[in-house]
Parts: sequence; structure tokens; C-alpha cells
Amino acid sequence: MKEPIFDIQTTNAIILAAPGREHPLEVRLTAPVTSTELPLILFAHGFGSSAYGYDPLVNYWAARGFVVIQPTFLDSKTLLGIPDASHHDAINAYLANPTSSFIWRQRVTDVKLVLDQLDAIEKATTGIEGRFDRNQVFAAGHSFGSHTVGLLLGSRVNGLDGALGENLRDERIKAGVLLSAGGRGGDALSEFAKKHFTYLDQTFDELLTPTFVAAGDNDHSPLTVLGPEWFTEAYYLSPGADALLTLTDGEHMLGGITGYGAQETTDENPERVGLVQKMSYAYFRSKLHPEDTFWRDAIKALSEDSDKLGKIEEK
Repeated sequence: MKEPIFDIQTTNAIILAAPGREHPLEVRLTAPVTSTELPLILFAHGFGSSAYGYDPLVNYWAARGFVVIQPTFLDSKTLLGIPDASHHDAINAYLANPTSSFIWRQRVTDVKLVLDQLDAIEKATTGIEGRFDRNQVFAAGHSFGSHTVGLLLGSRVNGLDGALGENLRDERIKAGVLLSAGGRGGDALSEFAKKHFTYLDQTFDELLTPTFVAAGDNDHSPLTVLGPEWFTEAYYLSPGADALLTLTDGEHMLGGITGYGAQETTDENPERVGLVQKMSYAYFRSKLHPEDTFWRDAIKALSEDSDKLGKIEEK
């Protein structure tokens, strides 16, 4: 099947009902200008970002036939009141915020609220009403956002007493993409992570939803005593994850997926971003059209790539 390319439209600042939430739940929608029966991708941003980030991914997916909906979560620097803060200062502000201990849980609630209010989103967006395919819903997330999406796919957070936490899986989501996703908890976590981010004590035994994982082989994090392999564990430790893209020399931002010219990118590489775009799209497309050869063709092209940008593993 030929790869479709569409003109896209974006609608900003759609406000959804979220009783009791500290700030209004705002989402951005990006979609093809034409076509119907459009599948959905719910995208969860990383720590400190907002609905207005990740254009390299969002625009790529939308131009190829997906509606992409992005919520702004409560850890956004825009809501913490420090939009221009460094990542380090933003972390400190986040930890000082008394709501930080449950924001991970509110993120999951926010995504479910988005799914519950697709009618309201359609009505708030010119030209989109009646064009969603409600039966083809996917999710993707980066960093903290991949933790959010992982829970929606079936991963679980252990309680402070060691007991397995609530199952937050949402069966409306048919497949997922986890980008720079943290790995298991317990002895894999650093003392810093154990003290400040208890929700990272997670397990993947019940992540049953088909999932694509992408990780950089040079992603070193203060949250774990392991090396970059920590970011591959969602693939190796879950029964649902069926594909792993490991990016050569990739760091946490995977070449710059968070935005064009984003300052937080330490491994800026347009080709690396292009590979994440292509493989994530090919994976979603394979779930829509299992008979299509696009996924297999993308894997073949990567294996023949003379630049060795990365490698794919499959179960």
C-alpha cells in the first residue's frame, strides 16, 4: 500500500471537563484536513512539556492519516509557573509542589478523560466532527509520558507496602508506542528515584497490549543504577511488547523528538528523529493493516542502512 500524505490542521486550547482538577484540562488536536474513519493517537508528553511539544512526531503521524490528541499534564512547566526554567530547576519546583506525589496518577486519569470526551473534542474542532474511527485508538508517550501510556497498556505500580498496585489498563487503546520508557523498579532504581519518584517502582508482567519500544543505547539516567539497558526493559519484561528499536548513540531525546530546535536535546540528529518517525508510524500502520508490507519493508530498509542508525528486535 502506498504511504498517504495529507495536509494537516491543528486546533489549540480545547478545554475538557475535569472536575476537581487543579487546572483546566487542555488538549491540542492535529489531524488530516481530508479523509474519514481516521484512527486516533493519544500522545503523552514528557516531564515539563505540554500539548504544544513534539511537533516532529505529531505532524508526521497526522500527515499520514492519524488524528493526534495531546493533553497538557499537571507537571507541565507552563502550569508550574516556570515556562523558561531549566530541566534541573523544573524538577526542583516539581518536587516542592505538594501535588507531585499523585501527578503520575492524574496523568492516567487525564488520558481517560480525553477518551471519554471525544464527542466534545469533535464539536470543538472545525471540520473534524464525524471523522474519527472510535474503534482504532492508539497511544504513545515519551519519558514520563511513556510511564503514563505504559500504565494504560497494562504495566502496574507497586504500592509503598510492596503490594501490586491498581490495574489502570484501558482496553479502548489497541496498541502503544513507548519512547525512552523507564524500566523496572526495585533494585534497578537509584536511591534518588526511590526517594522522590516512588511510582517508578513498576512491573511489566501484565502489559499485554501490543507495544513498540524505542530506546537510545547511550541514554544514561540518574533514576537507575543500570545503564541504557534500563530503557529496553519494557520490551524484554512485558508479554505485550513485540518490537524494540534501539537507536545507535541515541540519548533520552532520541535525536530531538520533543521539538524543532529544542534546547533539552543533547543528541541532536535529524536522521535519528526520522527513524523514530518512520518506525513508529510503520508500527501503528501494521496494527491497522496487518496485511500491509509497510512494517516489514521498514525493517528491511533499516537492516540494509549503511549508516547503522539503529536496529530492530521482534518477538
